[in-house]
Amino acid sequence: MLRLLRIEQFAVIPALTLELGPGLVVFTGETGAGKSILVDAVALLRGARASPVYIREGASRAYVEGVFAVPPALRPEVEALLAAHGLLDDEDEAGVEEIVLAREIRRSGRHLARVNGRVVPVALLRALGERLVDIHGQAEHLTLLRPSTQRAMLDRFAGLEDLLSQYQERYRAWQEKRRAIQELQERLRTAARQMDLLQYQIREIEEADLQPGEEEALLRERNKLEHAERLARLTQTALQALDGGDLDAASAMDLLGQALDAVQDIVDIDPDLQPVLESLQAALDALDDAARRLHAYADGLEFDPQRLEEIERRLAHIERLKRKYGESIEAVLQYLEQARQELESLVTADERLEAWQRELDALTQDLARLALAISRRRQEAAARLAQAVEAELHALGMPHARFVVQVETRPDPQGLPLPEGERVAFDRYGIDQVTFLIAPNPGEGLHPLAETASGGEIARVMLALRQVLAREDPVPTLIFDEIDQGIGGRMGGVVGRKLRQLARHHQVLCITHLPQLAAYGDQHFKVEKQVQQGRTVTQVFPLEGEARVEELAAMLGDTTARGRATARSLLQRAGQAGPAS
Repeated sequence: MLRLLRIEQFAVIPALTLELGPGLVVFTGETGAGKSILVDAVALLRGARASPVYIREGASRAYVEGVFAVPPALRPEVEALLAAHGLLDDEDEAGVEEIVLAREIRRSGRHLARVNGRVVPVALLRALGERLVDIHGQAEHLTLLRPSTQRAMLDRFAGLEDLLSQYQERYRAWQEKRRAIQELQERLRTAARQMDLLQYQIREIEEADLQPGEEEALLRERNKLEHAERLARLTQTALQALDGGDLDAASAMDLLGQALDAVQDIVDIDPDLQPVLESLQAALDALDDAARRLHAYADGLEFDPQRLEEIERRLAHIERLKRKYGESIEAVLQYLEQARQELESLVTADERLEAWQRELDALTQDLARLALAISRRRQEAAARLAQAVEAELHALGMPHARFVVQVETRPDPQGLPLPEGERVAFDRYGIDQVTFLIAPNPGEGLHPLAETASGGEIARVMLALRQVLAREDPVPTLIFDEIDQGIGGRMGGVVGRKLRQLARHHQVLCITHLPQLAAYGDQHFKVEKQVQQGRTVTQVFPLEGEARVEELAAMLGDTTARGRATARSLLQRAGQAGPAS
């Protein structure tokens, strides 16, 4: 249960700390006092979207923190979530008995979620919060009219979570396989034309016999052929300087040879210049090697117009292939491999299509089996749910109301084939259409809830459903935000007793305008809006004794002695029910 709620700089609440007990906790106050702000704060602890709009004017951040006692039945789930995120400490070996959830909303920068003081993803906080507290707000009166909400309520009552999860896993696989088959069938419709194109492309690239690095080599050879005459002149100039000097000028090798002979004579007398001699010899050897290479290079130089033309044609062909298939030879060859694989894929498409169709048929049979199992569970649960809700409605001042949960299928020629041979419409939730039917008064036929019920009747149906479903619900804390909407004072006591009964198994927090309901609270808080130093402030006060009598009298609209006496009578009558705890 929610033991403590701490709020700072949130909307019109500058600072608030509430210590909450078990049983039925009621919040009362004038319309607009800020009661729903408390619900918004708790909703943040369940992972609701954070927004700077919640931050009190002038503050840089808002903060909400809730301390929850974890009941033994929920501890394995909570501990598993904490362990998966490395948040289970050694001292928790005896079990997690308490957990602290918090949200910090910043005006600038990212908002933070915390569990036991550590920053965590909002998804983890949401997973924990949804297991610890459930909020039933005014908007649900409208969502109750939606078929999807009605189906979800029935599924929750029937305990279909695991079975529905299995069905939805198969349904996703069925959708993916059907989509793959449709795409392959579409490809097969254009396969002949596509295969011709692929075969042409493969043949064109293969016949080109491209080699990695070929283009760079051709460019170098073309460059050499284009400049063959100039290269010959330059080579000859270099050779002449090295070893082909004329009669008037000595070559570099001649001069170096003369220097080598002179140093050799010196070394014969003084060996200290032996290193110089070796250096000169090495230089002469290097010049000799360079000369040989230049002679060989000169011998290989040849201006070959025919070869240059061949190279130009080859480069032009490579460029055409690059424009069609890739920016380089390597990219063209990669395209070739992809085209071969795609052609192979088309060639074997018929075989794959048959195999995939067999897989789809098997998935379809699984879907039908699971859908029928879900439908049978829904049919059985629908009767029990209708009976339980009808009993609650009778207790809520609709003694002659009839309530039916209708579960039916819709024929569809393209739908899911069932073993009996019929085909029915289906979706990710199965084959059933769930509709809540009601006949509020005697002599009236059953009609969909959305078509016949008044606002007050819808509110009572919602309360009846919540009563029935909450008994099956493991969530320890339930919050009802003005669930008494549309219900008059005459029924307030009945609703109070119902919530008091529910509070024997859950902590129930209820925002109400009905004094007849508020009298049943084990704890009573008054929410009040005040103006302090020119600013609006919402404060929450615990009420006991005469203060509670005064608040109930004010809610009755009679603060006279007679009104206070009526308030005491309400409290006395509620006290006869015994404490929820």
